Amino acid sequence: MATAASVTSLVDEVNCPICQGTLKEPVTIDCGHNFCRGCLTRYCEIPAPESEESLTCPLCKEPFRPGGFRPNWQLANVVENIEHLQLVSTLGPGDEDICSEHREKVYFFCEDDEAHLCVVCREAGEHGTHTVRFLEDAAGPYREQIHKCLMNLRKEREEIQEIQSRESKRIQVLLTQVATKRQQVISEFAHLSRFLEEQQGILLTQLERLDGDILKQQEELEFLVSREICRFSALIEELEEKNERPARELLTDIRSTLIRCETRKCRKPEAVSPELGQRIRDFPQQALPLQREMKKFLEKLCFELDYEPAHISLDPQTSHPKLLLSENHRRARFSYKWQNSPDNPQRFDRATCVLAHSGFTGGRHSWVVGVDLTHGGSCTLGVVSEEVRRKGELRLRPEEGVWAIRLAWGFISALGSFPTRLALEKQPRKVRVSLDYEVGWVTFANAITQEHIYTFTASFTRGVFPFFGLWGRGSSFSLDC
Repeated sequence: MATAASVTSLVDEVNCPICQGTLKEPVTIDCGHNFCRGCLTRYCEIPAPESEESLTCPLCKEPFRPGGFRPNWQLANVVENIEHLQLVSTLGPGDEDICSEHREKVYFFCEDDEAHLCVVCREAGEHGTHTVRFLEDAAGPYREQIHKCLMNLRKEREEIQEIQSRESKRIQVLLTQVATKRQQVISEFAHLSRFLEEQQGILLTQLERLDGDILKQQEELEFLVSREICRFSALIEELEEKNERPARELLTDIRSTLIRCETRKCRKPEAVSPELGQRIRDFPQQALPLQREMKKFLEKLCFELDYEPAHISLDPQTSHPKLLLSENHRRARFSYKWQNSPDNPQRFDRATCVLAHSGFTGGRHSWVVGVDLTHGGSCTLGVVSEEVRRKGELRLRPEEGVWAIRLAWGFISALGSFPTRLALEKQPRKVRVSLDYEVGWVTFANAITQEHIYTFTASFTRGVFPFFGLWGRGSSFSLDC
């Protein structure tokens, strides 16, 4: 609240220079000074001295037009506020409930004008037709409305805070995914860089060998050509000398000389041997491994950037007693010896299977499973619905909430409504399982060669879990990071 000194200072700022009182209906003239309308009107009615042609401002003596008054509404509002502060500053403690106009205690509230009234105000004619109530009676309904508003606002604030918390967690997840993908890009390009350097070295070495072989053939060619030129030059010189001799000397041994020249066979050396030419023509074939590796690199990079690597572990609460899990829950091995595992609703009791510790309700995820069937047996990989049957016989097919393949010694089968044997060039040692929850794809591929194995199409409405099964002594699998 403004102090009396500050209010007095403000009052001094809005005084009329003519009457020295607080401005009433303030008006502004051409020079910018403000006066009460009444004071300035009376000032204009006073006859001006003969030396002055027009009216001048009472303060700065600048001329102004008598009809050029401009009402200053903004200053009028300031004056009104100052007068209110002046009144409030005169009230003592406990006088806040006193009517500022009649100096009577306020008991009533006019709902039409939203004004506080004393007894005199209530009896005034301007509130005669309005709804007037005692203060507490009038405040009751508004308190209820405020209570409802507070409840709604607090509820909305809690919802916003929940959204903030949820979105903050999602942002952290996204940041983690970006960091993972950044590391994947760095790792894959480092691998590619090493491979390209190796391939560059191999190709340059082969080109250097071709260079050396070409230069060697060039030396051999120059040697043969020089030798043949020397022989022909000697014969030419001999014939020229014979031709210059007298007839008697020319005819001496002429036949043997001509026979030696005519029967001289010319060796025509080849600049590039056919074998060397073929090697040069076949050189582009040496770059085919590079082309295949680049294609594999791009496919792998696009796949890993598209799918989020799932860092999963096995859930011992779901594991069949014949499966031996490692301490880190990332390996499993089949054993005919039953483990001492307590029974619970989550555990498989007939199918020798185990689930991952956590499942998925959306997104695109992939994980790699290393399969070891060196000593026989079989391994089943895929995903299952969270409602998959745990007790009794489990039929491995999509109708039962299972989308999986089975790897056995020498063959692979897709476990659809009817098992389908798949023809692959090579038995995979590592299988990549990929889940696209929204699209409904479960895809299997050879994680080493990137060869596609099989894809299931489904419509997921509930959570799904990575699924693993083993059968046969010595069969095992491991989860790759």
